[in-house]
Amino acid sequence: MLETTFIRVVFCAVFIFSCYYFQPFDLTKPLAATVGAVTAAAIIIFEVRLRKTSLKQLIGAAIGSILGISGAAMIGSMLVETTMDPQTKSFLQIGLFLFMGYVGLVMGANKGDLLNLSALGGFFAGERRSGKNYKILDTSVIIDGRVADVCETGFIDGILLIPQFVLRELQQVADSADSLKRNRGRRGLDILQRIQKMAGIEVQIVEKDFPQIREVDLKLIELAKELEAKIVTNDFNLNKVAQLQDVPVLNINELANSLKPVVLPGEIMKVFILKEGKEYNQGVAYLDDGTMVVVDNARKMIGKTIDTSVTSVLQTTAGKMIFGRYHDRSHKMEAVGP
Repeated sequence: MLETTFIRVVFCAVFIFSCYYFQPFDLTKPLAATVGAVTAAAIIIFEVRLRKTSLKQLIGAAIGSILGISGAAMIGSMLVETTMDPQTKSFLQIGLFLFMGYVGLVMGANKGDLLNLSALGGFFAGERRSGKNYKILDTSVIIDGRVADVCETGFIDGILLIPQFVLRELQQVADSADSLKRNRGRRGLDILQRIQKMAGIEVQIVEKDFPQIREVDLKLIELAKELEAKIVTNDFNLNKVAQLQDVPVLNINELANSLKPVVLPGEIMKVFILKEGKEYNQGVAYLDDGTMVVVDNARKMIGKTIDTSVTSVLQTTAGKMIFGRYHDRSHKMEAVGP
């Protein structure tokens, strides 16, 4: 970053001095230096904007401008045969070149994202692969916090992107008058700081925004499309909408569900009955990973650790539920006693 700034300062100084020394267009030295400073600033602004443009947009802009100028040349050649005033004819020809060149440039840049450069192979083969190394974090997964643990294990590679509009939403939650929301927002900011301090994890703040789109979820999808990135989330609705638009998603909830231990009917497992179930004589327990275990005939065992026999396992969109039955051995002993 410092090297780039130094090069820009040197470029501006040399450009301004050249204008001051050579005095183009017969300008006075002070006026020539002023024109040089303004021109150098415009070039720097153009260069900064160009750096943020993808290779697809550059190629699309080049193709569009070439087609526009070619069309202007063909139309301009027909004006030569007219009996129009020479000055008017020259003005129309220059205006056509500027108009069609500009329209072609803008339209080509906007439609450049439709190009599939990876199909060309060779130099362009890495264009699509490089985009897939980006992971965009949404607000919900940052507040959730489990993504930090996943990053520590090294299972997430590439560059983590934090959009500026996500940071704004997180800041609004942290400044909320509701104490619960405020604590969640501050927790999210702490999680971000924790991820930034991890060795081997690169975090970048993305300034790109989409003012014409109000919903943060839709902004995330548009940004993922533009950067060919994956969205890291635990939001069920965002997951579904992104999949409908062919945007890859890494869902933390799905990852957690896939890592839960496999339990088969008939197995015996030790659980702590925490509370009463919804149905008659049921007890409810939870495994270390948060999986709910509903145990029949265990209502009277609340506050105790028991052995339960697994009867069935139900997989839902919210996670996994295990159903079991507690066999009261004391009753069995009484039944077989003298």
